[in-house]
Amino acid sequence: MRKGFTTGSCAAAAAKAATYMLLTGQEKLNIEIETPAKIMFNADLVDIKRMENQVSCAVIKDGGDDPDVTTGSHVVATVRILEPGHESAMEPDNGKTAAASIDLDGGFGVGRVTLPGLDQPVGNAAINHVPREMIIKEVTEVCNLLDFNGKLSVIISVPEGEELAGHTFNPRLGIVGGISILGTTGIVEPMSAKALVDTIQVELAQKKALGKTIAAVSPGNYGLKFMKEAYGYDLDTSVKCSNFIGETVDLVCKLGFDGMVITGHIGKLVKIAGGIMNTHSHEADARVEILAGCALRAGIDGDLARRILDCLNTEEALHLLDDAGYLQKTMDIVLERILFYLDFRAQGRISIDCILYSNEFGLLAQSKNAKEKLFK
Repeated sequence: MRKGFTTGSCAAAAAKAATYMLLTGQEKLNIEIETPAKIMFNADLVDIKRMENQVSCAVIKDGGDDPDVTTGSHVVATVRILEPGHESAMEPDNGKTAAASIDLDGGFGVGRVTLPGLDQPVGNAAINHVPREMIIKEVTEVCNLLDFNGKLSVIISVPEGEELAGHTFNPRLGIVGGISILGTTGIVEPMSAKALVDTIQVELAQKKALGKTIAAVSPGNYGLKFMKEAYGYDLDTSVKCSNFIGETVDLVCKLGFDGMVITGHIGKLVKIAGGIMNTHSHEADARVEILAGCALRAGIDGDLARRILDCLNTEEALHLLDDAGYLQKTMDIVLERILFYLDFRAQGRISIDCILYSNEFGLLAQSKNAKEKLFK
């Protein structure tokens, strides 16, 4: 299946091209960037508008064979000179020309964060940290190439974004006014269920052939990154299982592994604590309901349970539990329920361990043998 490129890649490419046209005065019809996945993205540019002190252009989002609602949308970058550069601007310590300053924000059709617990703080445009780094990197490279050391404004907008946001979970997450600029690798992987499960099987079979007795899996890139940072675990020995938790357990059993360790964010894995084996938001989204139920078992009162049910994301609920002194006890119960349902799926064929974390609190809970099994 054909891969696509994220809104983050589109934004970075458009910003790079607009900066180049602004600082050189030359029109550019396509631009190339390197994504975090080290795959090159050659983007065609449309809607080019050039003025003396400002240039804007757009890249049309292509999600490949992924059924992404943002495919076909225009990701626009508008770059404006706020302060001109100076030939004499030198860094006092090394005598090198001072670097350009870049002010990045979201415009029309890019959502604004209104609630805590997301990738960006309240008040920021919903441009996640990896796309922000990509945009700054590409714009800075152009500035360095052309010896520009002044200050630029970079505004990312999506004309269709406000309408498209209604087809996403952004309103529920407290992101208002548009879509998010997303992506951890810059690449959109096709989300065909069969293709993904087949890929999981191929990767698991490869690990088994290489002598692995324990299958280490995670729903996505953030979980894999957490394993590396928290445990020094080699990401290349892990398998990304996406939302197909149940199918992955079945495959691990079928391929003859002795056990499995699953690592993931509370917002994804808490669904397993309710017996949900496909964690895609289109299949089920009972995160706060399950979390509230586990917290009630931990001893919270009805008022706190109602406040948890009003939360728009799990990170917000974790803060409520932490403030009330029930975070660890609740996480232990969540972990217990996750293991119960995973074991039920496996029917005694393998042993399963779990590592649970959050962006803000780090490690939340882990089963007794999880860390030891990672290195088998």
